[in-house]
Formats: sequence, C-alpha cells, structure tokens
Amino acid sequence: MKPKARFVKSVTETTRKTEIEMPWTRGARRAAMIARRNEAQAPKRVLRSA
Repeated sequence: MKPKARFVKSVTETTRKTEIEMPWTRGARRAAMIARRNEAQAPKRVLRSA
C-alpha cells in the first residue's frame, strides 16, 4: 500500500471512530452557551444609592 493511501485510510477510520460534540449541537451545552451569550449582550443595570 502506498503511503498516501495508507494515510487516507487511517484518517477515514479515525473520523468514523471519533465522536466530537460541536458547540452548535442541540442539548444542554448549547442552551448554556446561548444563555452566556445573551447575558453578555444584556445591558447591565447600575444601582445608585439615593
């Protein structure tokens, strides 16, 4: 087997085995990410004493 074909074969096997969660996938991680983003964008209130 040529080196290039062996490399391609190993890469395709690795991608089939690996399960990586991306940030945009549905679920609790995504909901937490959206909540953090919305919290950062919300205007902050400043409380002043009278």
